[in-house]
Amino acid sequence: MRFAAVDIGSNAVRLLFCDVDVFQNHKDVKKISLIRLPIRLGEDVFSKKKISAKNANQLIKALNAFKNLVDIYEVVAFRVCATSAFREAKNGKEVIEKVKKKTNITIEIIDGDTEAKLLLETHVTDRLNSQGTYLYIDVGGGSTELSIISKGKAIQSKSFKIGTIRLKNNLVSESTWKEMKVWLEKIIKKHQPELAIGTGGNINKLYKMCGLKDYKLFEYTKLEEINQFIEQHSIEERILKLGLKPDRADVITHAAKVYLTVLAIAKVENMFIPKLGLADGVIYQLSEKKMKRS
Repeated sequence: MRFAAVDIGSNAVRLLFCDVDVFQNHKDVKKISLIRLPIRLGEDVFSKKKISAKNANQLIKALNAFKNLVDIYEVVAFRVCATSAFREAKNGKEVIEKVKKKTNITIEIIDGDTEAKLLLETHVTDRLNSQGTYLYIDVGGGSTELSIISKGKAIQSKSFKIGTIRLKNNLVSESTWKEMKVWLEKIIKKHQPELAIGTGGNINKLYKMCGLKDYKLFEYTKLEEINQFIEQHSIEERILKLGLKPDRADVITHAAKVYLTVLAIAKVENMFIPKLGLADGVIYQLSEKKMKRS
């Protein structure tokens, strides 16, 4: 069976298509296509509190294209989710109504807790000790989602308005950093994580740039080194010499700063990078529901 998901983030929109097969109670998920579109809703929302007409129209075009791909791929179920930028946009509901009218697609705004639960749908801890305690870190354009996962369940989750687009535009206050630090220090006194789980496009790219693969752990020192290396290059050099996309080049070091800060506060040395995200979780959840009905 074929499923699809859209992750409408603050820095980009991701369209994911997957085949899901079950054999002897084992679920096999294969990515057919992942399309990343540089629609930066956060640039509008975090400074002007509104999604611009241009970005709203770009989103409509993207979702019309998605709808056509859903037909071509013969997708049996899909879900479209929006996060931080839509949560804060004063005209978010208005844009959702416009999108529905133009595309017949419903956008669902989800919170940080739901994001964490969707990650768990992918059974991300199956490659780890299922009885262990982990710190889940997801850094997006508009927010950072933190969760403590213990024995396969998210027991504490919180979303903070610390994201790469906000950092790029100097829109994160010291009080917000402090809020995250206080919350994290309080949580780890009760639930000291043995390992972090890092998700997000930037951490995946940083991991790849370090030459890591096959789920090898991403050490704090390695992340620090690659971040320092990138910071030595201008935005133009990051694009031309390092091969980063323009909408990645200007935010990647901001993302690294957040991961490094969280790891330092939590006193965790290593991160597991599953290369999964919100859209993957949506597809796992859709497939579970479909199979239960069958």
